Amino acid sequence: MSDEDRDVDIESDEDDDELSSNANTQFMTQAEKRAHHNALERKRRDHIKDSFSSLRDSIPSLQGEKVSSVKVSRAQILKKAADYIQFIRRKNQGHQSDIDDLKKQNSTLEQQIRALEKARNTGQFAQSSSVGFDGSESESSVEGDLAGVRRKKLKTA
Repeated sequence: MSDEDRDVDIESDEDDDELSSNANTQFMTQAEKRAHHNALERKRRDHIKDSFSSLRDSIPSLQGEKVSSVKVSRAQILKKAADYIQFIRRKNQGHQSDIDDLKKQNSTLEQQIRALEKARNTGQFAQSSSVGFDGSESESSVEGDLAGVRRKKLKTA
């Protein structure tokens, strides 16, 4: 069950309890009211505790902490979660930058392919217009175009 489902379940339980307790409030003793309130509060605390456990288990650097004898405080869980979110954001930005670079390289290679095909179809193998990796057009031979493709290394990892 997801946290949202649990939130809804707890809220609906509380709503049901409130409806029934509102109807029975006048008939409940102070001790019964207190016991009911304590049960709702215990349920709320258990839900918070379960949510922190779920968050702790989602953070790679804290996954082994539940087994060890050292208890991780809620403040530490929140701090590690914030750090992990920042780490993942930076990692995603790096991946997005790599994707953008690869798209540019792909576009440049496609332009070079079109230029080479045009040169092949027109019979102009010695001199053809091609687009370099920096996007500028230059006059070069077919061999030069192919060498340019081989020289450019794609960033991986």
